[in-house]
Amino acid sequence: MSLTVQKQIKYWLCAAGALILLLWFLGDVLLPFVLGAIVAYFLNPVAEKLEQQGLSRVASTAIIAFVTALTFIVITLLVAPALVSQAINLFESSPDLAKSFSTWLSKTFPSLLDEGSTLQTSINSVGDVVQQQGGDLLNTALDSAASIIDLIMLLIIVPVVAVYLLLDWHRMISTIDALLPREHAVSIRDLVSKIDKTLAAFVRGTFTVCLILGLYYAISLMLVGLEFGLVVGVVAGLISFIPYLGAILGGALAIGLALFQFWNDWISIAIVLAIFVVGQAVEGNVITPKLVGNSVGLHPVWLIMSLSVFGSLFGFLGLLVAVPIAAILGVLIRFLIDKYKQSKLFNGSE
Repeated sequence: MSLTVQKQIKYWLCAAGALILLLWFLGDVLLPFVLGAIVAYFLNPVAEKLEQQGLSRVASTAIIAFVTALTFIVITLLVAPALVSQAINLFESSPDLAKSFSTWLSKTFPSLLDEGSTLQTSINSVGDVVQQQGGDLLNTALDSAASIIDLIMLLIIVPVVAVYLLLDWHRMISTIDALLPREHAVSIRDLVSKIDKTLAAFVRGTFTVCLILGLYYAISLMLVGLEFGLVVGVVAGLISFIPYLGAILGGALAIGLALFQFWNDWISIAIVLAIFVVGQAVEGNVITPKLVGNSVGLHPVWLIMSLSVFGSLFGFLGLLVAVPIAAILGVLIRFLIDKYKQSKLFNGSE
């Protein structure tokens, strides 16, 4: 005798509530395991590609682990010190940049700013606030990242979890599939397939887009000679998963810095502007359509809301799972809408 719909909904709601409570109370403990699962999920297609070339799962995982570790070491030794140094210098230079901006406004638009005016005072105070708060925030983040617990989490637990999950991926999926309720197994497999397709298209594709754009912006701005170009490029790349936001914020920051550094050198300023215009054009017309696709169905507003809600509820762990959960909820909502349109409630009684 099958369970009634009401009882099934009750059980699924209880399971969802238990998961939320687990994230709420054990978020810090689960963080390295969630990170490891994300890494394994991201790298699983690479392992499957290697298996298709005739390698075993163990050999594929070993190659992926070696390449990933080598990449991490190179980035840590070559890029991280310069990135941290530029970020600290940018925070420390904020007051000077704000005062220079105020001076430029005073000379260019003398009627707009009077000496000691409220607007001028506000502009000057912005730099001091950024210097103090930004420096404190960066130092706190660096101190936290340098702690023993975080080092163990980042350098030991996460890679170990990722490697084990990558090795046992097929066995793990088979075990979970065997535990599905038989009455709904087909529907669940169909939903999971759609969720995986959405996550693969969005999470993996968007991560690759952010990486490409971050490298492009950082390298291009450094070649132009823009100070703090590495920081601006990384920031623009990291937030590029929200359409246009990375280009707008990164472009505004880069052009603002270029105005102070290359004042009267309009060619250099135009090149900085062109870097973001070209990057946005290529990203929107070539990179994103090929790597992400047009059928993902995740609206930018939905992503921002998910990041805000899950970040405020579960902290950094919430930020990590916000996008995958947003994709999952999007698929589930579309599934429920389809069921609703097929129901008597929508079509009326027969």
